[in-house]
Amino acid sequence: MNFYEHTIVARQDASKTQLKQLEDKYSSIIEKNEGKILQKQNWGLINLAYIIKKNKKGNYIHYKFQSKPNVVNELEKNEKLDKNILKYLTIRYKKLDLDTNYFDNSVKEESSQKGK
Repeated sequence: MNFYEHTIVARQDASKTQLKQLEDKYSSIIEKNEGKILQKQNWGLINLAYIIKKNKKGNYIHYKFQSKPNVVNELEKNEKLDKNILKYLTIRYKKLDLDTNYFDNSVKEESSQKGK
């Protein structure tokens, strides 16, 4: 089994219930195909580097999971058809870093206090 990080960028006008449905949908795809979700993070609404399908911002959902390669194919096949998703990215790793959360506010506050 391989380790993966998978990030989904959803439309900026998606409601909280739509985002929750997206999270649940793709979590269930991973679990149905014998994958194991190690971590799931909702990074929130973030500015995009460029406009995608008339959207300046996107809701980011990030998964860290362990599975066989066929799960990635199944995820991406479903994401191509989903109109609420702007972009997605999957990266395979030999080992995952589950300790560092780059979008956690407390980590940013600690690093800014150290600089004072």
